[in-house]
Amino acid sequence: MIIPAIDLIDGQVVRLYQGDYQQQTHYALSPVDVVHRYADAGATWLHIVDLSGAKDPEKRQLKLISEMVATGRMQFQAGGGIRSEEDLAQLLEAGVSRVVIGSLAVKQPELVKSWLKQYGAEKIVLALDVNIDEHGRKCIATHGWQQNSGVELGPLLDQMIAAGAKHVLCTDIACDGTLQGPNTSLYQQMKREFPEIVCQASGGIGNLEHIHALKPSGVDSVILGRSLLEGKFELAEAIQLWEKK
Repeated sequence: MIIPAIDLIDGQVVRLYQGDYQQQTHYALSPVDVVHRYADAGATWLHIVDLSGAKDPEKRQLKLISEMVATGRMQFQAGGGIRSEEDLAQLLEAGVSRVVIGSLAVKQPELVKSWLKQYGAEKIVLALDVNIDEHGRKCIATHGWQQNSGVELGPLLDQMIAAGAKHVLCTDIACDGTLQGPNTSLYQQMKREFPEIVCQASGGIGNLEHIHALKPSGVDSVILGRSLLEGKFELAEAIQLWEKK
């Protein structure tokens, strides 16, 4: 599945370069208009990153997210700074189908495991963003990619899958926002080692060839952000390519 993504700061559509709030690109687009545009192109899911909420939970853009959901045009997964069960519950109440949980899975894994049991695997997406060192160690970054947790991807996935996790969004930070191509070998390895997860690949997609290159990896979904906002290709083209046998 192709899943377009939208990043929001104070009601505006933006993109950050490799998670850096100091490197923002603003787009003169209404978030609700983007929902309609992507739905018209054939998307059935939208990935929302609430960057205001990620910085400060008091500034979570629940009203805007509710308006986007209320269009009824597709299903939504949303996250950004989920720190408590209240944050999780608020997004579910706003109508999103799945809540995206990142740093908390590393910092408080037992809490996230309890949510997987309480809310079910279909309500939660684990967003695990990795830095890959010269030895091939895949360590998860936290706090908006500003800190390296020292926790490796494989052992954490083992824990979370045992607790019932199903949906995992993985980003190679070195690729994100670059449009230079995804880390296909990362996703091949993930699907080989953890075939039971529904894997969402994110980061680096700059053209249709990059999407085509991901197909043999076995990933289940591809997240598209900057490439769509900057018109590198049409969403409908990407969906057609992905669904082609």
